[in-house]
Amino acid sequence: MNCIIIDDEATARTILNQLCLGIENVNVIAEFENVVSAIKFLKDEKYQIDLVLLDINMPDFTGFDFINTLENSDLKSNLKSSPKIILTTSDKNFAIESYEYDSVIDYLLKPVLPLRFIKAIKKLKATNSETKNDLLNNNVQSKDNQLYINIDKRLIKIDVSNINYISAKGDYIVINTDKANYIVHSNLKKIYTKLSQIDFFRVHRSYIININKIIGIEENTVLINKQLIPISRTSKSELMNRINLL
Repeated sequence: MNCIIIDDEATARTILNQLCLGIENVNVIAEFENVVSAIKFLKDEKYQIDLVLLDINMPDFTGFDFINTLENSDLKSNLKSSPKIILTTSDKNFAIESYEYDSVIDYLLKPVLPLRFIKAIKKLKATNSETKNDLLNNNVQSKDNQLYINIDKRLIKIDVSNINYISAKGDYIVINTDKANYIVHSNLKKIYTKLSQIDFFRVHRSYIININKIIGIEENTVLINKQLIPISRTSKSELMNRINLL
């Protein structure tokens, strides 16, 4: 997987480079301190770039300027493939906006922690490995704000925003929505990679919740749709930080 880093801070580029070195098959091809140099590289370079680690707040041109150029110009047609983007920034205020872009797969706050970075790369690899045939084989597939599930060889579309929570039941998961419960032969790990990490959070080994559906939190439980859901001890502090982002 070929990667480029775009960040005006030398220290940030060094940290990201070191994080990439710790992950097999992630190769940093080049680093740039500004968007203009990166765009020129992508126009001229023969490498297939799979991933861009992109800062948002940079002088002259922002990370979003880069994304708009990548998605809405002739540059996209000249590339061998459409690279995915992981945003790395100190600013938490653009998280929701970032997911309006198809190419953005994750949003990491600086300082970027190794485990969080590994999770983002795993999400990218999971996204790249999905094909049309996986739709039936994996039983769960996502596109934009829609989730497709396979029940008795019939594909059913669910609006992700309607999901309240997802629970594990042996070899199955139960997707609780405003309209119905859907039982799917899958597991929480698979479906979690297909959900927005801004809106959804795994609070317990048996539960994923939609943060936007939280009614209240008390001690080690969260209330969603009249259901009390347990929060693991290790997940509670991160959940509280995630809520502060909203």
